[in-house]
Amino acid sequence: MITAIVTSITPATSHSRPHQICSPNLPFSRGFTIKTKTRSRRISRLKLAASASAAGSYASAIAEVAKSNGTLDATSTDIETIDKLFSDDSILNFFVSPIISLDQKRELIDDITSSGTLQPHVCNFLNVLIESKRIGLIKEIVKEFEIVYNKLTETEMAIVTSVVKLEKQHLAQIAKQVQKLSGARNVRIKTAIDESLVAGFTIRYGNGQSKLIDMSVKKQLDDIAAELLQVSSVV
Repeated sequence: MITAIVTSITPATSHSRPHQICSPNLPFSRGFTIKTKTRSRRISRLKLAASASAAGSYASAIAEVAKSNGTLDATSTDIETIDKLFSDDSILNFFVSPIISLDQKRELIDDITSSGTLQPHVCNFLNVLIESKRIGLIKEIVKEFEIVYNKLTETEMAIVTSVVKLEKQHLAQIAKQVQKLSGARNVRIKTAIDESLVAGFTIRYGNGQSKLIDMSVKKQLDDIAAELLQVSSVV
């Protein structure tokens, strides 16, 4: 199966209420006195690791529920919808703001989920994040879910970057080529626009998109420029 997914790579006001912002309840957060920049960086890395771990746990949990009830593909579509929703900074800022009450956040989540476009377990997932004050992890959870989904479905993710939007038939051809190169059962394509490429496109796939196929005019021009530099240096 080859699918193509096209993506393009004012908080509401409320009455003021006193809020107490608590530090994360992490075992390594107790008893530390940060006296140096080195220790500060160390604590920051630990907190980032804890956030990544939490995001991975949430992603694995929702994927497990989706797999058990046979809605893995539909859940993936819902997660993409959530990703687009929270790409709006005003919406994300609303939910992470410490001065906006939990009731107001619940009300907005209810408005978002009342359309019925999201599955019940995905709606519950959003409510859990609101109640546990973990909604700030949503972007990380989306990324982690994508990784889990791709593993469960033996899917290779490829990012195609071009100057203009490519036609569906071109994306399908690219997907077939990536499938042949990677040996993956399925291929999913995401697209991005980069005018600096001049023309053509690039494809990134593999672990962390570590593999690159560069078919851009920019690459060709850079190669020509490098050759000319070599010739001029010899002369």
